[in-house]
Amino acid sequence: MLKCRAVWKKLAPLARNSSTVCRQNVRRSGLNTGRTPTCVPTAHMSTGPAGGGKENYVYAVLVGVASVGGIAYAYQTLKGDQQRYDERMAEIASRPHKAAATAAQSEPPAVLEPEQKAPEAEAAEPSETTAPPTGDATPSSPKLPSHSPYLLIGGGTASFAAARSIRARDPGAKVLIVTDEPDLPYMRPPLSKELWFSDDPSVTETLRFKQWNGKERSIYFQPPSFYINAEELDKAENGGVAVLLSKKVVHMDVRGNKVKLDDGTEISYDKCLIATGGVPRNLQVIERAGEEVMKRTTLFRKIEDFKSLDKVSRNVKSVTIIGGGFLGSELACALGRKSTESGLEVIQMYPERGNMGKVLPEYLSNWTTERVKREGVKVIAEALVKSVAYKDDRLEISLKDGRLVKTDHIVAAVGLEPNVDLAKSSGLEVDSDFGGYRVNAELQARSNIWVAGDASCFYDIRLGRRRVEHHDHAVVSGRLAGENMTGASKPYWHQSMFWSDLGPDVGYEAIGIVDSSLPTVGVFAKATAKDTPKAATEESGTGIRSESETEDTATSPVTSSAPAPTMEHKDDYGKGVIFYLRDKVVVGIILWNVFNRMPVARKIIKDGEEHADLNEVAKLFNIHED
Repeated sequence: MLKCRAVWKKLAPLARNSSTVCRQNVRRSGLNTGRTPTCVPTAHMSTGPAGGGKENYVYAVLVGVASVGGIAYAYQTLKGDQQRYDERMAEIASRPHKAAATAAQSEPPAVLEPEQKAPEAEAAEPSETTAPPTGDATPSSPKLPSHSPYLLIGGGTASFAAARSIRARDPGAKVLIVTDEPDLPYMRPPLSKELWFSDDPSVTETLRFKQWNGKERSIYFQPPSFYINAEELDKAENGGVAVLLSKKVVHMDVRGNKVKLDDGTEISYDKCLIATGGVPRNLQVIERAGEEVMKRTTLFRKIEDFKSLDKVSRNVKSVTIIGGGFLGSELACALGRKSTESGLEVIQMYPERGNMGKVLPEYLSNWTTERVKREGVKVIAEALVKSVAYKDDRLEISLKDGRLVKTDHIVAAVGLEPNVDLAKSSGLEVDSDFGGYRVNAELQARSNIWVAGDASCFYDIRLGRRRVEHHDHAVVSGRLAGENMTGASKPYWHQSMFWSDLGPDVGYEAIGIVDSSLPTVGVFAKATAKDTPKAATEESGTGIRSESETEDTATSPVTSSAPAPTMEHKDDYGKGVIFYLRDKVVVGIILWNVFNRMPVARKIIKDGEEHADLNEVAKLFNIHED
């Protein structure tokens, strides 16, 4: 039809001109006879008076020829269009079969930009004369968003806290989390604590556990229904949080505001958070020991590590944990308690003189060591590993002092290395002293890039530059980064806390800089039945204590009328407060079996004042009240 119209447009001017000439001839003929005809029959145009009859005849012939030619041309054009149309439809119908035949030999198609359209798609679009393809047409693969207003790299606690904070301040925000793990955001502390004390034989599958207060919950922050599909993020009218699982960001273009994934996909962003966490360290002697040793070594960090170690503990006779810090001590106590039923030998070795020797003062470290032994753990202190070998289906750990330890499996709990793989491509600065991405007090590395969690080396406006590797810091820093990504511009002033439990009966919470090399002052009292992690969670209603603690602040300390506590250290450290000093100022506090007092400790550090008598300061925690 379009081509018919084109032909008519070409012929219409000629027809109009011919018609005009005919009318002029008729008028001229009328004037010559002295009258204006009121009606001139068509036959008269060719037989009229001399002076116009011949001309009229010629023009009439021309109009007739043009009309016949136009009709013939239109017919040929329509016939050709029909033939080309049939050929085009046949070609389109054959495409899915061709694609299926060559799919195994070709690379995956490149992801197109939203505005870009494949040439084939234009021809296949339904119209008035064509129907959409049906039947054996191959469905297209899900299309990932090419842009995200808020892009969060890493799927841990810091990312989830940031996403929740962003959505709280910007309800319509579209947030995309990219994680290299196959699991939705989850909390890590139960992996080395409560999950090991579950009496559910399927706990490794359900990942549900009972808190010390008896309440059950999942390790995941939110169920899958909380999130939206990543391919639907662009069209979500009210925004939402989407998670790309098992995808790793391998390159970051800071100037272009975009990242590249390990599958080649590029995603641009307006604002970006790096919360890549860290990777467990390993001992070089283990890495050099060979494949058989590495196969029998666990670096504990993720859900899959928990599942693997749980399976190992059920199938071997001996497990050795190398490391005397938070993780090593928690796993030692957890496995040690299980060993009373299964007969599993649990060994914990570390270079320090006592358990938690880098954190606790020596007297409390020694007390903790004895407590771990009572949990069924064989402790080897001042142990420096010289070599590890695999002989006769067992691992042999040789220490530098000549001692030899034989075991079936090793758990290396020797610290965390911040994940800064993106530093090279992004050009972001890595701190040479503490590791991690160097950021300011607002957790900014660039004007539109923030870093939170274990990978962040931030400036604490009270305690200076720091890097912290604890759950509560991930919550606090992630929340602050999320607020600042929405324009809050808040500095990091809130002191995050951390905690560790040696089973349900002994636990402690800490804040600030807790380093056993600093001068310490400890104040202790006799513990009661309510001075345990179990009792504390029963009172607060939550097993992850930081979730309630970080929401509270102390406007004024609570005073006590109890007598001033003594500074003497007793053999039974039931409960107490340990102050860590730097230049006579309290920079760190450990609450030993003292719970729900963290806002008070936070305020003491925030004030940054010298205290002449820490006995009076200890009163603020009411440790002598029953």
